[in-house]
Amino acid sequence: MAILGNIIKGVIEVKDAFTTEPDPVAEQREVLRELLHSARDTAFGQHYNFEKIRQSEDMTKAFAENIPFYDYSTMYERWWQRQLDGEPDITWPGSSTYFALSSGTTGKTSKRIPVTDAMIEAIRQAGIKQVFSLSNFEFPADFFEKEILMLGSSTDLQEKEGRLEGEISGISASNIPFWFRKYYKPGEEIAAIDDWDKRVARIAEKAAEWDIGALSGIPSWIELMLEKVIEKHKLNHIHEIWPNLQVYTSGGVAFGPYEKSFRALMGKPVTVIDTYLASEGFIAFQSRPGTNAMKLITDNGIYFEFVPFEPEYILQDGSITQDAPCLDLSEVEEGKDYVLIISTVSGAWRYLIGDTIAFTDRERAEIIITGRTKFFLNTVGSQLSVNKLDDALQHLEETLELKIPEYTLCAKRYPDGFYHSWYLGTSTSMDPSRIAEELDDYLKEANKNYRVARSKALEGVKVHCIDPSVFYEWNARNKKKGGQVKMERVMGEEKFEEWENFVKTEINS
Repeated sequence: MAILGNIIKGVIEVKDAFTTEPDPVAEQREVLRELLHSARDTAFGQHYNFEKIRQSEDMTKAFAENIPFYDYSTMYERWWQRQLDGEPDITWPGSSTYFALSSGTTGKTSKRIPVTDAMIEAIRQAGIKQVFSLSNFEFPADFFEKEILMLGSSTDLQEKEGRLEGEISGISASNIPFWFRKYYKPGEEIAAIDDWDKRVARIAEKAAEWDIGALSGIPSWIELMLEKVIEKHKLNHIHEIWPNLQVYTSGGVAFGPYEKSFRALMGKPVTVIDTYLASEGFIAFQSRPGTNAMKLITDNGIYFEFVPFEPEYILQDGSITQDAPCLDLSEVEEGKDYVLIISTVSGAWRYLIGDTIAFTDRERAEIIITGRTKFFLNTVGSQLSVNKLDDALQHLEETLELKIPEYTLCAKRYPDGFYHSWYLGTSTSMDPSRIAEELDDYLKEANKNYRVARSKALEGVKVHCIDPSVFYEWNARNKKKGGQVKMERVMGEEKFEEWENFVKTEINS
């Protein structure tokens, strides 16, 4: 009998029973009040007079009116560079021990985003909240005794001028609570291996010694790891070696495009729980079954604002205009796309994280990620967001019986005009022209703006099918394997040319 599991499950259920239904709007106002109070004496807080804003009759309105939007470039150039140079009390009290490296979706050099002790604690508390929410999923007691395999970037952080740098998954894993280490796999020694392929090889070697109940990581890297384990032990599916695997906690990118290929590696159903952990903080997690939406963490060091995702507010580089309207949680509507703006205990202020979201349940503060501001395809008026592109790919998978875990595209100018040029990562052989026709027909039916564009400047669709491994190598070249990579679903022509040259090189080799 799973005595320990019953105890843990009982504690979770008791905690859940005594927890009152929160008011996300009230929680958010309290978070903003605490943020302004904590940072009032920093250089940023003094510059924008945080104390005056906090004492205002309408604090949220005063906050929005007195502080401009910041993207990474402006935040770094005006403020975070001083923190990297060793100055304390710039955007948050004290100095940051950690900086999260994030190449994001564009740019030649890694971004360095401060991760304060307060953010480390906020991420830890968010993880605990997610554990307590598992009582909603009715897992058996023995599930809570199984081990959790977390696959992210290396925990061997790089020391540089008195600070530690690494990806947020590596920083988080290097700060796991002592009580969790009993359940944590692959363990500290393997997690510190910097080379991803060597780390996965060690995981495959040790796999039979573990009783894994849950997986956590980015879908593409998790799939590659599972394939290595299956190959190493000559299995038909992963449940032959981990029969108690019941949960996969996905994060970093939308799970939808990977679902078919992921399920093919399983021997029985697995519950998929979405999470939203970015370099800037732990933003949301799926807290209940029966939905694919995630609950914003509204009481834990992050204040959220929302800009309507309308073309007139989005600049060519994916940033937003300073005159764009901005709403707080009490003002949003369900079903509309918003650009997410955050202010955090790491000293990010009215910060454009680059993601777009939509509310599925405003009272519960539940959202889905709908895309990236830089992945908005509108070169010839088609106005396609990533969630619409993902929907189109899922349609192809279902209609044509394909598995397409990866894709990218560009509105590319050919001699006879603009085409949407798609690269699909698939191992299935099929005539690309048939795929292109199905894709074109679906988008014309599903999206009015695309249909209008096809009657004017958009000439058609071109499809190229390549092995998914080419995408993984591209990701590995641009960012370490296992990390918080976001594949460029939509590329500009210059980046797309670089991509096509890379594809030719990989295919020829």
